[in-house]
Amino acid sequence: MSGTYTEDVQHRCVLPFEALPSEVRLLRRAATAQLDQWGVPTAGDAAELAVTELATNVIKHVGEGSAATLILERKREVLRVEVHDKASELPSLRVADCASECGRGLHLLAAMAVDWGAVATAAGKAVWCEIELGQDAGCLRMERAADALETYRLRSGALQQGRCGAALAESAVELIADLLHWTSARGLDPDDVLDRAQMHYEAEAA
Repeated sequence: MSGTYTEDVQHRCVLPFEALPSEVRLLRRAATAQLDQWGVPTAGDAAELAVTELATNVIKHVGEGSAATLILERKREVLRVEVHDKASELPSLRVADCASECGRGLHLLAAMAVDWGAVATAAGKAVWCEIELGQDAGCLRMERAADALETYRLRSGALQQGRCGAALAESAVELIADLLHWTSARGLDPDDVLDRAQMHYEAEAA
């Protein structure tokens, strides 16, 4: 498995679960409590998001009630979140038709994670992602952006065909243009709004 930890693993937690919506809620709480115990509570929001998306994918694509396992591992300043299930089919990491095939969850994971992927195991497969500890502000912003883009594309009918990255980038450009029209119509300076947004982004990125 890519990125498998050996002696560098500082903490490891294994949580078997059934793929049910009620279990996903409990997994989120358990992940947050475990990170608190490890002394990295600031990673709670990012971990909850990763756990939710990975566990929900088991419900959707393996089957409700199927057996699965969540594994949390902390290696220095990286948190690895893995979900193991008994289905052998690996999720596609490169999807050609964004409108019909790709799920918001996996693309959000790809956006917020430093690395992610899927690998076959003796019992089925594991889907994993690695998150930098302490990146919650950026994670929450990306989650809000993904929600806004999804709503925008549905309302505008902008379900572009082609690679997901290109389609989402075009939607983001159109959404920003619409927001600039909105600010101008209300007597605000679009350039000032862009400058302030850029300042927020640069401050958080730094």
